[in-house]
Amino acid sequence: MPRSSHALAILGSGLYSKLPETRVLLVGAGGIGCELLKNLVLTGFGDITLLDLDTIDLSNLNRQFLFRKKDVKQSKALIAAKTASAFNPAVKITPIHANIKDADYDVDWFSQFDIVLNALDNLDARRHVNKMCLAANVPLVESGTAGYLGQVQPLLKNVTECFDCLPKPTPKTFPVCTIRSTPSQPIHSIVWAKSYLMPQLFGEDEEDGGTELDDAEKQGENADEIASLRAQAAAFKSVRLALRDSTPLEEAARKAFEKVFFHDVKTLLSMADMWKSRKPPLPLNYDEITQVAASSAKENGSSPSVNLRDQKQLSLAECLELFIASSCRLALRLRSGEDTISFDKDDDDALDFVCASSNLRSFSYSIPTKSRWEVKEMAGNIIPAIATTNAIVSGLIVLQALHLLRISYFASKATPPTATLRNVNIQFKPSAPLGASRIVPPNPSCGVCRDTYTTVHCDPSKTLLREVIDGILGDGDGVGTGPREVSTYEDKRVLSDPDFDDNLDRTLESLGVTRGKFLTITDEDGDWATLAISICLLPKDHPVDGPHLILPSPTPIPPRKVKAAPASLKRPADDDDGIEISEGPVTKKARTNGTSPPHLNGNGNGTKTFLTKSPSKKQILEDEGLIIVDKDDDVIIIED
Repeated sequence: MPRSSHALAILGSGLYSKLPETRVLLVGAGGIGCELLKNLVLTGFGDITLLDLDTIDLSNLNRQFLFRKKDVKQSKALIAAKTASAFNPAVKITPIHANIKDADYDVDWFSQFDIVLNALDNLDARRHVNKMCLAANVPLVESGTAGYLGQVQPLLKNVTECFDCLPKPTPKTFPVCTIRSTPSQPIHSIVWAKSYLMPQLFGEDEEDGGTELDDAEKQGENADEIASLRAQAAAFKSVRLALRDSTPLEEAARKAFEKVFFHDVKTLLSMADMWKSRKPPLPLNYDEITQVAASSAKENGSSPSVNLRDQKQLSLAECLELFIASSCRLALRLRSGEDTISFDKDDDDALDFVCASSNLRSFSYSIPTKSRWEVKEMAGNIIPAIATTNAIVSGLIVLQALHLLRISYFASKATPPTATLRNVNIQFKPSAPLGASRIVPPNPSCGVCRDTYTTVHCDPSKTLLREVIDGILGDGDGVGTGPREVSTYEDKRVLSDPDFDDNLDRTLESLGVTRGKFLTITDEDGDWATLAISICLLPKDHPVDGPHLILPSPTPIPPRKVKAAPASLKRPADDDDGIEISEGPVTKKARTNGTSPPHLNGNGNGTKTFLTKSPSKKQILEDEGLIIVDKDDDVIIIED
């Protein structure tokens, strides 16, 4: 039986025949990406471009099944393509080891694909791909997993909400003084060890290291604490030097321990006001800890080895021992030629140091300690990746891709995409592990998908900012909206506005607006929607003596913004048995006291329109085929 028999029977000859020529971009070759690439190859897709920046790490092998131990440190994209090609030699897989945000991958590059599939775990990269797909008008399937949970979402320009229509949670931050002086939670100790102590000892020797403290001082944090922290920062220089020069390794590590966990804590205790309402920390004495550990070992004998060391809760003495050992290993690396060492969750030396340091600090501040695995999870912002979840989500991505392609190739205008598209998620419900919800239209106030996108091809070294603005605005006589007062941005940089025109006669290249960047034009009066202009290079076959700027044809005209009507100054009625309707100076009230009011259409003769009360949310949901179950607030979709 041919390998295509099952896919052909399920998809039908029409759609299946399109798959070999469908150009697919898969961004990401990690947990989801490996499973997804395998599924695409076996389904029958014939032209796949796989892009990933990362290299294979040993910790990837338990869930990224296209890789083997011999592949560690090699490109994920290259190895995944090589392994998956064996599943179906007829498939063309083009691997790219690069960053999707590189200038080479501009809107023109995205436009060559029929569909884009995201398998990313990076928020910034996902936002970038979302914007590029909107600019190129290419369907995107967005996905993600978090432990046992997962979601797959089809994104279509002007049909569904985009990735940025809903704000995403930002990583939690903590005040400087909380992290460095008054921690109260395990996460405070872990952030301190990872983001402060390790860079101070093994990172770059920053001359402007006081910038963070300057900012904290401007924000009104405790001046005495900040002065103490400045003194501590100065004292770190001698410890950094000991870790790098010929000082014996254990002596240098002990010096670091005593500086951080004894002298610095003593300094903090001298500020009595700080501890009036909180428990003061305990200075850790190196000699006392080692003496207690030695006597304990003498009485109880040496402790048996623990195979699951990552799950073990370490004692104070074990934390000290781990701190000294990891500090020595890191210092030896510096002396062997490494300039700096930064935290990496897969670097055992760095992880041991952060684990030991954070737990020592927790002992000092009477905070619960964490195991090495818990520290890795929190310091690396790791949500446990589960191979089964990745497999389910990758299968759902292929189904979504097939559905989008069927709509693109065969859907009639009589059946809008909104009628059949669904967002799918994996949920904590044994009786219904997969849930589906109707797609949501674009957010009218979204600052990404509600922009009007267009592309200009140019030589950035010759094209002036004024030329682009004037060319896009046009003369208003069949070309563009005509001249108007606008401001121009590149990302968050203001390049020009009505009161600042110094940059108008500068080239795009001199302003840093080059291939792959976006120019944003906003209307000063707020009458027109925003224009987002993608900068692409001139075609390869462009004549040498040809124009250095090619404007889009036709010139895009953004929609006019609908301004909200001014709020009525009339005091609202005291009762709520109707809806007040204001049309000019006359105000009527629609009564709903059991008799249906007359429904009259405005016909220009002064007749007012009466409205009945809006239907309830429950009624709207029921009209759409949804039933709200009051018992546990579940939503059940009733499919006809």
